Amino acid sequence: MRREPERVSGGVESVARALGLKSGHIETNGIRLHFMEAGTGPLMLMVHGFPEFWYSWRHQLGEFAKDHRVVAIDLRGYNLSDRPKRRGAYVMDELLKDLDGVITGLGHEKCTLVAHDWGGAIAWTYATEHPGRVEKLVVMSMPHPALFKSHVLKPPQLFKSWYIFFFQLPWLPERFLARDDFRGVSGIFRGSLVDKDALTREELSEFRRAAAQPGALTAMLNYYRNMFRPSSALRRWPKLEMPVLLVWGEKDAALGKELTYGTDRYVRDLTVRYLPDASHWVQQERPAEVNRIMREWLSRRRGTGLEDGKH
Repeated sequence: MRREPERVSGGVESVARALGLKSGHIETNGIRLHFMEAGTGPLMLMVHGFPEFWYSWRHQLGEFAKDHRVVAIDLRGYNLSDRPKRRGAYVMDELLKDLDGVITGLGHEKCTLVAHDWGGAIAWTYATEHPGRVEKLVVMSMPHPALFKSHVLKPPQLFKSWYIFFFQLPWLPERFLARDDFRGVSGIFRGSLVDKDALTREELSEFRRAAAQPGALTAMLNYYRNMFRPSSALRRWPKLEMPVLLVWGEKDAALGKELTYGTDRYVRDLTVRYLPDASHWVQQERPAEVNRIMREWLSRRRGTGLEDGKH
C-alpha cells in the first residue's frame, strides 16, 4: 500500500532533533508529568492513548508548531511521567486534575485540545467539565463517552471490546503484553494497522521501550481497571458549545463506526471526518490526511461546516 508523504520518521531522539522539540516536566495534581513542545502562540495540547506516549504525535508536532505552542504530554504512568502505584490513582477524576494543572502550569488559560483513544476519553470529559478552558476540541478514534457507554455491552461492540474485559484481570495482561521482549505491545499496533508498513520497526521499538519501564504496564492497564469505578465525573453530558472535530478511521478494529452516530446530540458545532482506509491509529497511519483535515478545520470560521457526515 502507498506510503503517505510528510512523515517524520526515526526514533525519539532523531524526531526530537529534527523538529527542534524541547523536553520538560510540570508539577500537577501532586505528580510530575513529562512533555515535549515546539513553537509559540496559542496552546495546542496533545494527549495520547494506549499504549502510546507523546511520540504518537510526531507527525503533527512540527506541522502545528508553525502557528501554535504545541505541547504533547506523557499521561501519568506513561514513559517519563510519574507512576503512582495505587490503582485508584488512575481514575478519571485524577486524570482531569492532571490536565487542568498542565494548562495552568504552562501559563495558559485555555487551549485547543487534541486527543486520541484514551486521551480522547479524558478530553471529552474535560471539555464537558471545564468548557471555558477548551477553545476547540479535536478527538480521534474515541466516541463520546455517553455513546461508548450505550454500546459497549451490546453486539457488535461487545465483541470488539473483549480486550477491555481481559485487562480487568490481575497480572495476566501484564504477562501477555510483556512476552517476547514486549512484542505484545508492538503487536497491538501491527495487528490492527491497515497499512502494515505505516510504523517502522524502529518506531514500534519506541513504544515497546516506553512500556518496558518498571511499573509502566501496570500503570497503563490501571486506566482500564478503573473504567467501571464510580466517579464524580460523567454524571451528566450537557451539549458542548465549542467547535469539535471527530476524526475516525473506518477500519478501526477496536471501535465501530456506529459509535460516532448521534454525536451531534452532545455537540452543537460538530465536524466528523471519516478516513476509509485508516485504522484506529489514524494520526500515525495517515498523518498527511489527518494534518490536512485539522488544518482546514482550524482555519474555518466558527459555525461553518466541513462535515463528511453528521449523525
